Amino acid sequence: MSLDLDGLTLSPELADLMQRLTDTATTLQRIIARNGITEDLSAAQGVNAGGDGQKALDVIADEAFKDALKDSAVLYYASEEDDDYITFDGGNLALAIDPLDGSSNIDVNVTIGTIFSVFPAAATPEASFLRKGREQIAGGFIIYGPQLALIASFGDGVHKWVFDPDTGRFERLADLGKIPTGKAEFAINASNARHWPAPVKAYLDDLLAGETGPRGKNYNARWVASLVAETYRILHRGGVFLYPGDGREGYARGRLRHLYECAPIAMLIEQAGGAATDGVNPILDEVPTKLHERTPLVFGPVAEVKRVALYFTDPARAAQAADDQL
Repeated sequence: MSLDLDGLTLSPELADLMQRLTDTATTLQRIIARNGITEDLSAAQGVNAGGDGQKALDVIADEAFKDALKDSAVLYYASEEDDDYITFDGGNLALAIDPLDGSSNIDVNVTIGTIFSVFPAAATPEASFLRKGREQIAGGFIIYGPQLALIASFGDGVHKWVFDPDTGRFERLADLGKIPTGKAEFAINASNARHWPAPVKAYLDDLLAGETGPRGKNYNARWVASLVAETYRILHRGGVFLYPGDGREGYARGRLRHLYECAPIAMLIEQAGGAATDGVNPILDEVPTKLHERTPLVFGPVAEVKRVALYFTDPARAAQAADDQL
């Protein structure tokens, strides 16, 4: 077995699924390492179901996961790259997946990943996936970076594995603790500032005012354009992430997909003692109405995410409240 699951209580079907996901990830890591040698993985391959441009690696990753799951316990498969749900001859699990997150980073050798969400299978794919994120039985991501790593939760904290190329195994490391607080970092695509709604502009203006502003300290900006990279950093050292809706056509609800991007990330963040919202409402309490539905996303330590919500609901109080009052 390539994935160390000792100490975890998983059903045989879920344990097998995790093995298949990580086995596929090792194959993809080798393909990624050869980018440009045998083919250009960043080459355009059309447009996916959500209207985003596809890269060659998007298609390769989607097909690799499909092939790995055909004789597994996965009955329903929902992917960013497919127009509709796919039904396998499986058993009792439903897997939602973004096979390749961060496609824009492929050709510049920057961190990319795979995001996944697992639900108990219901009578139909719609009933399996279009439900509260709190009903997930597993959520997490695989990150292809300097290390090949798996971050996952089964509702009992946040677990971490790193692939050891010498043994060919994902070795389990210490579980992640609570998201560190007090880190003066934020992640948002500042190039879209002119399109942001007023509450988001006000929040960022107060951060950018630095030590002379209402927050009384200087902040650093971070933006990788890879949700897995942003999440990995925040889980390990803190900070806040924002991908709001904005005024551009097609961006009213942002660009991140609720089901297979935001819900599993929200599960990890809450399991690490943080919060994840659409700006105001917890992501895990929301119910998507369609496969590729989008949602704004804000996550990080609880106090900071609550502060962002205040800019929407009580802007007069937002900048002045101390963290321990939130």
